[in-house]
Amino acid sequence: MSLDVIGESEDSGPSGYAAARLRLLDEKARSGPPRRAALAKLTDDWLAALFATAALETGVRGAALVAVGGYGRGELSPRSDLDLLLLHDGSADPAAVAAVADRIWYPIWDLGLALDHSVRTPAEARRTAGEDLKVQLGLLDARAVAGDLGLVASLRTAVLADWRNQAPRRLPELDELCRERAARQGELQYLLEPDLKEARGGLRDVTALRAVAASWLADAPREGLAEARRTLLDVRDALHRTTGRATDRLSLQEQDQVAAELGLLDADALLRLVYEAARTVSYATDVTWREVGRVLRSRAVRPRLRAMLSGGRSIQPERTPLAEGVVVQDGEVVLARTARPDRDPVLTLRAAAAAAQSGLPVSRHAVRRLAQAAGPLSVPWPADAREELVTLLGAGESTVPVWEALEAEGLITRLIPDWERVRCRPQRNAVHTWTVDRHLVETAVKASALTRRVGRPDLLLAAALLHDIGKGWPGDHSVAGETIARDVAIRIGFDRADVEVVATLVRHHLLLVETATRRDLDDPATVASVASVVGSTGTLELLHALTEADALATGPAAWSSWRGSLVADLVRRVAAVLAGDPPPEPDDAAPTAEQERLAVEALRTREPALALHAQATTPQEEGGTEPVGVELLIALPDQPGVLPAVAGVLALHRLTVRAADLRAIELPTELGDGSVLVLDWRVAAEYGSLPQATRLRADLVRALDGSLDIRSRLAEREAAYPRRRGVTAPPPRVTLAPAGSRRATVIEVRAQDAPGLLHRIGRALETAAVRVRSAHVSTLGANAVDAFYVTDPKGAPLSPSEAAQVAQALESALRA
Repeated sequence: MSLDVIGESEDSGPSGYAAARLRLLDEKARSGPPRRAALAKLTDDWLAALFATAALETGVRGAALVAVGGYGRGELSPRSDLDLLLLHDGSADPAAVAAVADRIWYPIWDLGLALDHSVRTPAEARRTAGEDLKVQLGLLDARAVAGDLGLVASLRTAVLADWRNQAPRRLPELDELCRERAARQGELQYLLEPDLKEARGGLRDVTALRAVAASWLADAPREGLAEARRTLLDVRDALHRTTGRATDRLSLQEQDQVAAELGLLDADALLRLVYEAARTVSYATDVTWREVGRVLRSRAVRPRLRAMLSGGRSIQPERTPLAEGVVVQDGEVVLARTARPDRDPVLTLRAAAAAAQSGLPVSRHAVRRLAQAAGPLSVPWPADAREELVTLLGAGESTVPVWEALEAEGLITRLIPDWERVRCRPQRNAVHTWTVDRHLVETAVKASALTRRVGRPDLLLAAALLHDIGKGWPGDHSVAGETIARDVAIRIGFDRADVEVVATLVRHHLLLVETATRRDLDDPATVASVASVVGSTGTLELLHALTEADALATGPAAWSSWRGSLVADLVRRVAAVLAGDPPPEPDDAAPTAEQERLAVEALRTREPALALHAQATTPQEEGGTEPVGVELLIALPDQPGVLPAVAGVLALHRLTVRAADLRAIELPTELGDGSVLVLDWRVAAEYGSLPQATRLRADLVRALDGSLDIRSRLAEREAAYPRRRGVTAPPPRVTLAPAGSRRATVIEVRAQDAPGLLHRIGRALETAAVRVRSAHVSTLGANAVDAFYVTDPKGAPLSPSEAAQVAQALESALRA
C-alpha cells in the first residue's frame, strides 16, 4: 500500500493507518520536513475517509474537518497531538453532528493518539477566539482536511480579519504571554535540559512570530529563522522516536540517543545545534517585539495631532547625534546618513559602545549594514578601536543585548575569530548558568562593577572576556586560554607588558579561589606560591577582581561571602609578601583563650568539650551582611577516630562542613598528661535551624565509644539520597599537591558530594595511620573538592612513597 494514499479498502481503518504510519516513521530515507509533511498527508487521508463515512451515515451536510495549530501547519512529529475542529454551519441536527464527531474522535483515541478537539459553528469559533488568545492563534493556521472547503475558507478569512483588526489590543497580550512563559521555562539557548517547545527561543516563540507577521503590523527577521525552526522540529522528531513519548523536554539521559538519531557526533554537538537555533529565534523575537512596540506607540499619536504638528507635511523621525556616524532614532541606535562603514572600520565598535553606554538597542538594519559593508580592522587594532571595545565591555548589563545583536550577524567572530570555538558551547556543569560565550560576556558585565577597585580597568575587562576562551580547545582550558588570550590581546593592540598581564590573568584565573578554599592559609608555602605566580600587586588586584567577577557570572553556587572572605584573606597575605613582608611562621603552641579553655575542660573530664558560636558575618559590597557559617569548636583528648566521628555526627545532623582545622595542644603537666585535640570548624545547616550543642556533644560521645553506629546510619541516608535517573557520576579522584606545604603532605580529593563523604574520607585516612592537621572543604554543585593536610604520627610530612600509598588507598576506599 502506498504511504501517501489510503484507499477505500480495509486499509482506511485504524489498523491500516497504524501500519502505514509505522512504516513511514521507520523509513530512514525520509526525515525532517518531508517526513512531517508525509505524516500529515497520511493522517489527512485517513481522517478524510473517516469524515466522509460519518457524514454519509448521518446525513450531515454543511460541515468540515479542520486541522489547527501544528497539525494545521503540517508539522506532525511522531508523537504530536492532533488538533482538530469539527466545523458546521448549524443547519444539521446537533445529535447528528455529535455522531459525526464520535465517529472521528473514537478511532483516534483507539490508536492511543493524543487529541485536542472541538465542535463549533463559524460564529462560535470566532467568539471563542475573541475570548481565548490560544484558540485564536490555533485558528490562524486552520487548514481544511475534508468536507465543505468554502466553510473553512470563510472562517479563515474572518479569523484573519479579526486578528488584524484586534492586533493593537491582542499583540501586547501575546507579548505578555510569551514573557510569562519565558520566566517559567527559562531560555532554551542556555538550558542543559531544555524544553524545545515552551522555553524562550523555542517552537512556541516561532508560532508567536508567525502570528505577528499575520497581523501585518510587523514582521520577524527572516534570515535563518526557517532553518532554526526546522532544526528544532527535527530534534523534536528524533526525541519522539528515541523515547517513544510525546515529550518536548530534551533530558540529559536522552541526548546521546537523540544525537545519534540525527547523525551528530555527541550530545554536546546536539546542544550546540539547539542553542544556535534558539539564539536565532530569540534574536528575531527581540527585534520583532521591539518593532511591534514602535508601531503601536506611533499609532497612539492621534492622526489629527500629527497633522497639526506637521502643518500638512510628512514628519521625519527625529535623529539625535550619539557618536561620530551614530545617531538615535525612535529609541534605537542607527547609523547616520553620512556614515561610511566601508571607510570607517572602527564604526562597528563605536556604534556598539555608544548603544551600550546609552542603554539603547542597536537597530537591526544598522547591524546588518555594518555586517555587509564594514571594512576590516588593521592588526593590531588602532587605539580607538581598543578603547571602544573596552567601553562596550564596561557598560554593564546593557552590554549583553548589544553584544548579542553583533553576534547574530557574525560581527563578533569577525572581530575576534577565536570566539567561534566557544560560541553556543554548552557547559555540562550544574554550577554554570550560561554557555561559555555568554558566561564570558556576563563576567565582563560583573567586572564592570569592580573597575573602581583596580588601576587598569581595561586589562580587567579584557581578561574577563577571555578568561575561558580556551574551553573551545582540548586539554586544560587555562593553559590553552593563555595562548589564545595572548594572541587576542596582541590583535586588539595592547603593548607587550599588558599582553603578559592579560595572559597571566587568564592562565591563573582560578588560582585565588582554589587556593583559598583548598589550602591552609596559615602555611607560609601557600602564600609564597601564590605570590611567586602573581608577581606584582597590580596583577594581584586584577586577579582578585577577576576571581569575583568570574564566580558571580558562573552561578549562585560559585560565590558566597564565605568564599569571598577566604579569597580576601589570601589576597591580603599575598599583598604583604609582595610588599616585602615575609609571611609569619605559625605558632602551633599558641591556642586562643577559648581553645585553651575547652582543652582544659576536655582534659579534666576526659570527654569532648564543645562550643557553637553565633553566626559570623561579613560585609557585602552592596551593604548589609551575609552569614558565612557557624564556628564549631571541639576539644577532646587525643585518640584515634576523631575526624570520622566528628564528620559523621555533623552529617547525621545535616550540617555542611566548609572548613576544618585540627591541631594538637600540649597543656602544662599540672593539668594532666597527654595532648588534647582542638577542632576549629566552620559549619552551616543544610536547611532548618542549627542543632543544640548538647545534642551534638552527646552524639559525639556515643560515636567515640562505639554505641552510635554512624556508618550504618549514613549508609541508610546515602541510599535515600536523590540521584538523577540516567546520570552516572564520574569516579572519585585522589591526587597529591606537589610542593603544597613544607609542614605536611597535601592530599586533594575530588568526588561526588553525598551525605557522609567527609566521614568516609576520615575513616580511610584513619585506616592509613596518618594524622590530619587541617581540612579545606569546597562544594560546587554536586562536586566536592577537599584538601587534607596530613602528617605521619610524629607530625612530619609523608615521604613520596608513603604519600602515594595513602592516596591510592583513599581513592580505592572511596570507589568501593
